[in-house]
Amino acid sequence: MLLFLSGFSTVEIRKPGGMVFVEYGLSDRGHALTHRPRKRFGQNFLHDPSVVSEILAAIDPKRHEHLVEIGPGTGALTDPLLSRCDCLDVIEIDRDLAAHLKIRFSVSANLNVVCADVLNVRLTDFRKCNEALRIIGNLPYNISTPLLFHLLEQQSCIQDMHFMLQKEVVDRICAEPGSKAFGRLSIMLQFLCEAEKLFEVSSNSFRPAPKVSSAVVRLTPRSFPEYPVDVDAFKTLVGQAFSRRRKTLRNALKGYLSPEEIASTGVNPSARAETVDIAGFARLSDLYFEKKSRCAC
Repeated sequence: MLLFLSGFSTVEIRKPGGMVFVEYGLSDRGHALTHRPRKRFGQNFLHDPSVVSEILAAIDPKRHEHLVEIGPGTGALTDPLLSRCDCLDVIEIDRDLAAHLKIRFSVSANLNVVCADVLNVRLTDFRKCNEALRIIGNLPYNISTPLLFHLLEQQSCIQDMHFMLQKEVVDRICAEPGSKAFGRLSIMLQFLCEAEKLFEVSSNSFRPAPKVSSAVVRLTPRSFPEYPVDVDAFKTLVGQAFSRRRKTLRNALKGYLSPEEIASTGVNPSARAETVDIAGFARLSDLYFEKKSRCAC
């Protein structure tokens, strides 16, 4: 998790044994917090104000909008968001940081701090009058993929999402067919959303510096599916094809579709999964769904 940190004086303190503490003072708030980045939460603190500004410009929040921030950390992004919107919910798993946020922004009536694991949170708990939520934040790298799918199960609640992720994950999300990065994540995210890689963020922008580079992505859920398939059948077929991605489709989809059935959709049964575009998988999915429906009769 990359935590946004801005408007603070920061000092990196190395303790015996190599442990790193990041101490930051809040002179304008009259209190200070000393926090050791927790490895189990993947915490790295963003200290580059130009990156925070770039993120804000990409989000471009409006006063009437309802925003939900995941992983606010010490509140560097939270602070400017509060001045731009009437309603902001933040979800922070770290109890110390959640408590700090409640103190730091105690006079902000438009802020709701929730201390919870976001994988256990339902967005419907935040909605008011069927409004669409704008989701923002830095997703913990170790759970970024399951978290993205968890959020997309609730996409009817979402207007758009802006996330800081590991650059490799963003490249996979936005990958094109035929590239090594193209896979199940690429297909499922692009099937459900319009995905746009906005900009990259150097590891030097964080303390302590992570071993990987980061990137910011915009995901906009599609109002209507580009391909009107049975979603469960589509997920099943895509998952099966990429579970054996080094195999050709005739082998990877054995027991699901025959080589002749695959060819009947215009897809080469000798192709590998990463070379097939979403439209091709939609045709395969339709055929698999029809076949499964006939067998169930």
